[in-house]
Amino acid sequence: MQGTEHERDSIVQVQAGSVLLEGNLDVPEGACGLVLFAHGSGSSRHSPRNRFVASELQKAGLGTLLVDLLTLEEETVDEYTLHLRFDIGLLAGRLAGVTDWLASNRATTGLKVGYFGASTGGGAALVAAARQPDRVGAVVSRGGRPDLAGAALARVQAPTLLIVGGADYPVIEMNETALRQLSAPDKKLEIVPGATHLFEEPGALDREAQLASDWFTQYLGSP
Repeated sequence: MQGTEHERDSIVQVQAGSVLLEGNLDVPEGACGLVLFAHGSGSSRHSPRNRFVASELQKAGLGTLLVDLLTLEEETVDEYTLHLRFDIGLLAGRLAGVTDWLASNRATTGLKVGYFGASTGGGAALVAAARQPDRVGAVVSRGGRPDLAGAALARVQAPTLLIVGGADYPVIEMNETALRQLSAPDKKLEIVPGATHLFEEPGALDREAQLASDWFTQYLGSP
């Protein structure tokens, strides 16, 4: 357990393919869905922004798993090379591996799974969702790079919400293009007025968290 605001969090070791990843798992009593976080460029499961969003999802009765998709050794290398954070195939494969772990883990088996991706994690989440149409019930991308999902966009079946800051101009255009390419039957682009890439403006992160919570409870269910 760690942190006064996350007393129910448990640190877990997750086997994803050939690597062991570390994450923070929270499953509220009666949860019928769980959101797996895919962090963005240079971020980690300790990101205050993602921790805040996770806490809001937990209040809505959803479980959360914040996991680092790179090992400590890989993160050390990536600090200098910056290439692994853009290896969408690698990150998507790790997400798929973590999703397999959730299906076999006693505390999470049977829960509907959604992906929350930020920055490059948004692209990885969409690729992983395209690979597992029967396992992923919803995707939310915040300030994400869905364009990095490439051809996988045409294979995504999970309902997908793209959230972008109104002042994050280059990313808005990338998300508008990706939205047109998405094949998901239910898809939407939400632009938060005045917000920049990190949603640091007053009220911006609250709005983003509410949008994500509404989307996940709609498609994963609420207690």
